[in-house]
Amino acid sequence: MICGDESPLIAGQLGVCLKCTRRTPEKAVEIAKRVHADTRRAFGLPPVPPKDSDGLPCGICANDCEIGQGEKGFCGLVSNSNGNLNRLGGTPEKGVLEWYYDPLPTNCVAEWFCPGCTGAGYPKYAYKPTVEKGYVNLAVFYGSCSFDCLFCQNWHFRQMSQSLKPIVSAEELAYKVDQNVSCICFFGGDPSTQMMHALETSRIALQKAEEEKRILRICWETNGNMLRSLALKAAELSLKSGGIVKFDLKVWDENLSKVLCGVSNKAALDNFREIGEKFFKQRPEVPVLTASTLLIPGYVDKVEVENIARFIAEIDPDIPYTLLAFYPQYVMDDLPTTSWKQAKECYDVAKNHLKKVRIGNIHLLS
Repeated sequence: MICGDESPLIAGQLGVCLKCTRRTPEKAVEIAKRVHADTRRAFGLPPVPPKDSDGLPCGICANDCEIGQGEKGFCGLVSNSNGNLNRLGGTPEKGVLEWYYDPLPTNCVAEWFCPGCTGAGYPKYAYKPTVEKGYVNLAVFYGSCSFDCLFCQNWHFRQMSQSLKPIVSAEELAYKVDQNVSCICFFGGDPSTQMMHALETSRIALQKAEEEKRILRICWETNGNMLRSLALKAAELSLKSGGIVKFDLKVWDENLSKVLCGVSNKAALDNFREIGEKFFKQRPEVPVLTASTLLIPGYVDKVEVENIARFIAEIDPDIPYTLLAFYPQYVMDDLPTTSWKQAKECYDVAKNHLKKVRIGNIHLLS
């Protein structure tokens, strides 16, 4: 601990508070680096995105890994074997993932305005003018990530990136889209490290749906830390199909992102702006872009939320924004759940800038 403070709102295993992150960011990031390194070592993952000057560039996500001989990329799916880039997963032939059918309506961050849960965009993008009962979402959970969030709600994906199991090809996954599937949602982990697999799955599934004259929406739930060109391809698929790109904007402050998530959030914010400015006004009946933020007690306060809301409003104040209640997980498992007080404060400052703000997971609020 830098400041020596004690509080139930300071994660014990992290040992860095929000005040110190803002006042002495270099020290805070250095302490957090060691925590990230220790926790990632348990899963056989590199402590930081490798930057070997003689290494091979990966070129899939915004971490821009340059992988040295015998080393792995940050996600664990790419290695340098004798000077050759070996993609162990994330290719059209090898997706490291789990999948399941999720009946609609589903617990989606966009459920308050998406076609599958509300009928928005009917009849072009939805089968019914209300909830699409009887239809399902093909939920695709990728077993890798370009962030290393110490509060990760789905932290077990790291076991998949270590074991490289299960493996499912894009073609095999696309053919899980039967007559009852009206949307696909790529999440995880995060799709940012396996975009080639996700894009190929989408291409095959959409082609089949078009031939059979079926609705099929392509959705993404992502940290946004992907290569710009791939982010735009993902957004184009969502725009065309009636789907939604859902960015989990973790924090605003870049140093806080490095402390909590292990890497910078700059590329994620840049990608969000690019998609918003390029696509948002093209489809007003179903918002193509949305954002959410997990309200971590002691770390993601109203200052962070207001800065994120102001940033979103600069792009378009009609972009929906969801504030999510936190549940203690992974390294930050000693924190309390989000309080009603924190949620209300963050909601109020967000509403100063945005027209559509919602608090999600209210059953977790304390």
